[in-house]
Amino acid sequence: MFTKILIANRGEIACRVIATARRMGIRTVAVYSDADRGARHVALADEAVHVGGSPARDSYLLADRIAAAAIATGAEAVHPGYGFLSENAGFAEACAAAGIVFIGPPPSAIRAMGSKSEAKKIMEKAGVPLVPGYHGDDQTDALLQAEADRIGYPVLIKVSAGGGGKGMRVVEESNRFRDQLAGARREAKAAFADDHVLIEKYLARPRHIEIQVFADTRGNCVHLFERDCSIQRRHQKVIEEAPAPGMDPARRRAMGDAAVAAARAIGYVGAGTVEFIADQDGTFYFMEMNTRLQVEHPVTEAITGQDLVEWQLRVAAGQELPRRQEELSISGHAVEVRLYAEDPDRGFLPSTGRLAHLKLPAPGPHVRIDTGVRAGDTVTPFYDPMIAKVIVHDADRASALRRMAGLMAATEVAGVTTNARLLAALCGHAAFAGGEVDTGFIERHRDSLFPAAAPVDRRELAAATLHRELSRADRALALARTGADPDSPWNAVSAAPLLLETREVVRWSWGGETHEPALLRRRDGTLAIDFGEGPVAVTANRAADGGLAISLGGHGFAGRAVEVPATDGGTDTLVFVDGIPGPRRLRLVDPLDVSSYQATAAGEGSVRAPLPGRIIDLKVKAGDRVSRGQPLLVLEAMKMEHTLAAPADGTVKSVRFVAGEQVVEGAELIEFEG
Repeated sequence: MFTKILIANRGEIACRVIATARRMGIRTVAVYSDADRGARHVALADEAVHVGGSPARDSYLLADRIAAAAIATGAEAVHPGYGFLSENAGFAEACAAAGIVFIGPPPSAIRAMGSKSEAKKIMEKAGVPLVPGYHGDDQTDALLQAEADRIGYPVLIKVSAGGGGKGMRVVEESNRFRDQLAGARREAKAAFADDHVLIEKYLARPRHIEIQVFADTRGNCVHLFERDCSIQRRHQKVIEEAPAPGMDPARRRAMGDAAVAAARAIGYVGAGTVEFIADQDGTFYFMEMNTRLQVEHPVTEAITGQDLVEWQLRVAAGQELPRRQEELSISGHAVEVRLYAEDPDRGFLPSTGRLAHLKLPAPGPHVRIDTGVRAGDTVTPFYDPMIAKVIVHDADRASALRRMAGLMAATEVAGVTTNARLLAALCGHAAFAGGEVDTGFIERHRDSLFPAAAPVDRRELAAATLHRELSRADRALALARTGADPDSPWNAVSAAPLLLETREVVRWSWGGETHEPALLRRRDGTLAIDFGEGPVAVTANRAADGGLAISLGGHGFAGRAVEVPATDGGTDTLVFVDGIPGPRRLRLVDPLDVSSYQATAAGEGSVRAPLPGRIIDLKVKAGDRVSRGQPLLVLEAMKMEHTLAAPADGTVKSVRFVAGEQVVEGAELIEFEG
């Protein structure tokens, strides 16, 4: 077995590998970029090596620097994690040339599956069923258009070298094919330096089911059953579960056999995932093979009781697979959700910023948390915006979904917008719980998953107001302790020492509305809040974790308020209250600031950058007439393309940037005539 390995990755997968290696007595070396200098995986590893700038292309994708780091630190093997260099055959060969073990499949297997087109040809020879499509080498626009027309719409454009939904486009009509093809190629070129595409028939209500396979160097190959990854947004997975709902033994056996045949066809070694697209009638087709460990591998570990990272290390060290097929079985049901820094209400745009507050579910017998961040860390625009994976394992699917819905409702993140509320809604959705599972689920149930925001609850106003009160008291106490007369009554926030009863109106704004609860400080030191219907007695105490234990009119509840910077330079208060989907973003209205009472139209006559990124395509120029919804430009951020459209009919007055320029969040990109 190895004594030291280098992890050529970051985030939660780096932390995951470090934890398993430590348990096995193996020392670890982390690599890091400028942006990750203080990252969690760096702190956990035994050693750490700086490999370059913040963008992945300047650090984590530099194969020569990472190989040099392995040599310099005496690492015997490199674990590539997933993403970055994990499916780079050249990097695997470079490791071998340096006498370092690449913890993954042989370069020939990576190359065989690295091209989706070539992979289809190999699978066809191996007898693995394929979805109708075009996988040829002729990449002219005309030929691809003709093939799409032949297959019949809708069709799916997929980049041959990629994954993670990047460069993927669903085309509904022939006259939209060329534009979608151009966008897919552009995104593929930026992400993978390869714009080769293939065309497939797009199934109306497909399921995404994948089989975990594992092979060793001694000719053994097994599958560890299936995962259903059908709940997706923008072709990227949101929820994964194992086993797949509705899977019968015969179908499981057929898919497992097909996956093992696919692995054997390319001489596979190590952990791999064979992905299938399945119709509602049970028919399944090969999509692709990921020659690495997958983000969703924890659900397989949960139902089988196996540590797949440990398997990777043992196989890479030349050992036999720890289990044979007949020794593997399924126990219970596991669900994994990906907690992302993104805004589902804004088309799942990634969200960047400092994690001012982070309260993830507590790990336990039924709960596992895989994360690469801590409170105080920053979600940058350079990498995938996943905050954590939360995994639940329970006796059955219904129990696992109920548990996950509760955990997501209680998750608290301040500083970035997250999809926690959507995850709770998905896991608690009656149709999903009832077995309605396909890749179009989120769009089909959009109305129930994205309900209109509820009115501000008085418990939220109470939590924000009491947080403000306790914070002022804390600051006053700190000042008193450092002052010349710490016992002076003027240092107190409470009116009790002055034998006065005060009434302070605290104004909070949300969604264009202003709410004005009045905080009453009584002579006996007690508090009350008047929401306009008379005073209600209230108490609040700080919990050890900074939260609030509140009693409002005799009814107790837990809450939390966190102050976070706003995009306009001000400060907002995020409020979390148990039992209320949140958080709620409130703005404290300064009674001395006249501008806070005035509506402003700033920004309505322009399009601004919703997040930091690089402009890669401009579709309009000054003087152009545009209609509402017309694409204006394409912004590349967090490895994805985001098309910004005209908010209304009008005329372009000016375009403030050119293609290729970097822009900051909130930058005015295009101005319209007034």
